[in-house]
Amino acid sequence: MALTPALIITGIAIALLVVYGVDVIAGYSSDGGEGFIPFDHKIRGIGLGLPALILPIVAYFISRKESSKSLGIMIIVAGVLIIVGGAVVIGNAEAMEEASGRSMLSETIPLIIAGLVQIGLGILKIKKS
Repeated sequence: MALTPALIITGIAIALLVVYGVDVIAGYSSDGGEGFIPFDHKIRGIGLGLPALILPIVAYFISRKESSKSLGIMIIVAGVLIIVGGAVVIGNAEAMEEASGRSMLSETIPLIIAGLVQIGLGILKIKKS
């Protein structure tokens, strides 16, 4: 019964991560360094990234008694997208630190951990199925 809402909110999280990633890519390809979302890095992270971190975890817990390989795969995909985003930040840390004046590595480590937690929950969900 809770599986359908869990699938929907995990799909929303994946969509938010994709939009966030496309915005970052658009920012790198444009001359101004800004994506198509007219907000700074912090606001985009709170508006797009934070829900994408929380929603798959909520989806796992509201559907923990139901088996679903598809939900497990979706949670893993969300975790992988978060880790890829963190890897991009680490790869561009020097340029981003110069532009923002703050350490990107200290902001990225919790992101990587959250992605790993999501991957772990996705694996647990698949094993229970």
